[in-house]
Order: sequence, then C-alpha cells, then structure tokens
Amino acid sequence: MKTEHILIIRFSALGAVAMTVPVVDSLARQYPDVRITMLSRPFARPFFEHMPPNVGFMEADLKNEYYGVKGLNALYRRLTAKNFTAVADLHSVLRSDYLRMRFNIDRYRVEHIDKNRSARKTLTSSDEKQLVQLPSAFQCYADVFARLGYPVELDFKSLFPAGGGDLGRLPAGFNASKAAGEKWIGIAPFAAHTAKIYPLPMMEEVVRTLAARHPGCRLFLFGGGAEETAALNEWSAKFDRCVNASAGLGGIGSELILMSHLDVMISMDSANMQMASIAGAPVVSVWGATHPYAGFMGWRQDPRNAVQADMPCRPCSIYGNKPCLRGDCMCMKAIPPQEIVDRVEFVLKSRQF
Repeated sequence: MKTEHILIIRFSALGAVAMTVPVVDSLARQYPDVRITMLSRPFARPFFEHMPPNVGFMEADLKNEYYGVKGLNALYRRLTAKNFTAVADLHSVLRSDYLRMRFNIDRYRVEHIDKNRSARKTLTSSDEKQLVQLPSAFQCYADVFARLGYPVELDFKSLFPAGGGDLGRLPAGFNASKAAGEKWIGIAPFAAHTAKIYPLPMMEEVVRTLAARHPGCRLFLFGGGAEETAALNEWSAKFDRCVNASAGLGGIGSELILMSHLDVMISMDSANMQMASIAGAPVVSVWGATHPYAGFMGWRQDPRNAVQADMPCRPCSIYGNKPCLRGDCMCMKAIPPQEIVDRVEFVLKSRQF
C-alpha cells in the first residue's frame, strides 16, 4: 500500500508561513503515519525544525533556481519524484496556482485555500462595511486538509516545551540568562507597511514608560533592515537594560527561542506577532489600517490584548498595503501610548498567578 504523503505549499509572507505552524504541527501529531513535506522559501526552515518526525521541509528558491515558468516546471518534476498522494495549496497565488494546475492535470488529490475574498471586500468597504469576524487563517488552512480527507483538531500549544526553548543555543556573547522573577518584554515596532506601524515617537514613549516603571526588567527589540536597525540601536543606547535583540541573534531560529521566554511581546500586526505567538508568548498587538476581524490575530492570543482605535474607516485594508483613506493614519495616532502600557501591565499581572 502506498504511503500517504502530503505536500503543503506556502511560499510567503513570513507571518503567513508562521501561521501554518499550529495547523501543520496538529496535523502531524494526529496523523503520525502520514508523511508531510512543507514546501516554502529558505527563510521558513526554522519554523519547522521543532516539528514531529513525520514532517520534512523542502526549500524552493523562486528567485533563482525555480524562477519563471521554466523554473516551476523544473520544480514540478522534482516534486513528482517525491510520490505525493495529496497536495494542499495554502497560498493560492500565481506560482502555486501553476503547480496546482500541473498536479490536477496528473490527477493528484489537490485542494487550495479559500481566501474569502467577497467577505474581505465587505469588511474593508468604505461605504458598505460589515464589521464581522472572518474565519481565521488557521481555520482556513485546516479546512484545506479536511477537504483532502484529513480533518484536524487545532490543539497546538507552542514550538517549544513548557519553559521555553534552549537559551544555550543562542549565539555566544548574547546575554540571555534570565534571573528568577525577572521580567522580559519584547518590542517589535515595525511592520511591512506604514499603515500598520505605530508612530515611532509614540512607541518610544511606551518604551520609556516601561523602562521607568520596571527598572529591573529587560527590553528586547526586534526588527531588521537598515532603518529599523538604526532606530532600535538608538533606543538601546537611550534606555538601560534595553537591547537590539535581532542584531545580536542573527536569525529567525534564535529569535523564536528568545521569544519563548518573553513575559509579553508588543507587536504590530506583523510577522513578529505570529512568531511570538507560535513560540508561546502573550502578545499585546497594535492595529491600525488592518483589523483582527480579518482573521490574522496571532495563535491563541487574547482579543482583549489587541489595542486599536474605534474609527468608522477601519479596516481599510486586509494587509495594510493600501493608502490611508484620510491621508493621516489617524487610526494609529489616536491610540495613546498609555493604553499600550496599561495592556502590558494587565498581561504581566495576569502571569503572576
């Protein structure tokens, strides 16, 4: 009898790939005799290093080795050699659509994600908006496997065991020993799009308040890119016990380990929210142009910890990549720094019991 072998396709973005983790992990544990191969871009490998043994990871360099139709055909030929019995397209974009078409022609069992486009359009409409909760991305992913014949109960907890990941695996020289009773707060102030970023001077006020209120805590800053690094380095120099963690950790795998030990993470609607969530950290998330109702709240995060301004134009975008209708991103500016601080305090107090 042919061994069941599921191919899962999700190429990007970083946060969306992270959101596959609770579903893939749950699937793998509930179907231990089924082989699972995750096809994604090279950056995503650390997300799947802590999976059950029946999960494998396959890289697809779509910018070079598998670029264009010729490259996708080469990728398809390589995939068919793996003897897959089912294909789950969790992306449904041009590249995965093409691969899905090839698998369909060859009569594989193939299913793809329903992106609920009509409901998303209504949610972001400027004149006929209906502010209702859409299915989460986790549920949309799980529905794909149910249609393939693998219904899954989403019971994932964390990438790491109780107590968090092994801090000893962090780079040499990165001081990551946590004293008893010491609070660790993560801050990820950036996102892929401007409309999802809380104004930096206001976020600096959040950092300043937390540093003053909790002089014994450590503040870990997360973010990459030249401009982001410059801002985080500036804050690290200003505030005691504040460090640019991303600069010292050097990669997603190490960041996930550190996040698993945070008492709370402050994040935008961004990949860092998803990463902290699958690492088991509570997140105070800050929302502007986007909205939790679109289905992208972090795994098992408390909706009460989503900080947002109640404005009739929100949400104006599913991904935050559209120009602000007002032109001033007031949805972010209307959130007082103290509101974020208060929500952090709520989380810290709740973790004491």
